[in-house]
Amino acid sequence: MVQVRCPWCSTLDDRVVDSRLAEDGAAIRRRRECAACGRRYTTYERLEQAPLWVTKRGGDREPFDRSKLVAGVQSAAKNRPVELEALTSLAQEVEDSLRGLAEVSSQQIGVAVLERLQSLDEVAYLRFASVYKGFADAGDFEREVGLLTKTTEPKRKA
Repeated sequence: MVQVRCPWCSTLDDRVVDSRLAEDGAAIRRRRECAACGRRYTTYERLEQAPLWVTKRGGDREPFDRSKLVAGVQSAAKNRPVELEALTSLAQEVEDSLRGLAEVSSQQIGVAVLERLQSLDEVAYLRFASVYKGFADAGDFEREVGLLTKTTEPKRKA
């Protein structure tokens, strides 16, 4: 049984009056009534997710920050006809696809972003790829455009 303090009188004695799903099933909303003062209040129960750690190229580790990912794809899609909602959704998809792992590399994140950006906007894809892959000259852009416009399907093993 969960012990919750009343926000008004700090008593631990309460009863649950009503329970229902909230936030599209991601939480449970409970209306509680304090046995001491009779006032009602709401509590939410949510599943705590394990943190996702990112290993950077230099070996440093830091917690995953979706806002940094959104900022990176926003920068790549600057002045392009791509909605902010599409970029936010892309970042959420990347996070969800990696969430099963306890730790991911920044390279895994970059590849996941590139896979999704390619179908969203080719110019944003090239901009992101130029930074992610560290393009040094125009030849790098030509090679990437060639890969992007390739129309043949990859050979499959028999």
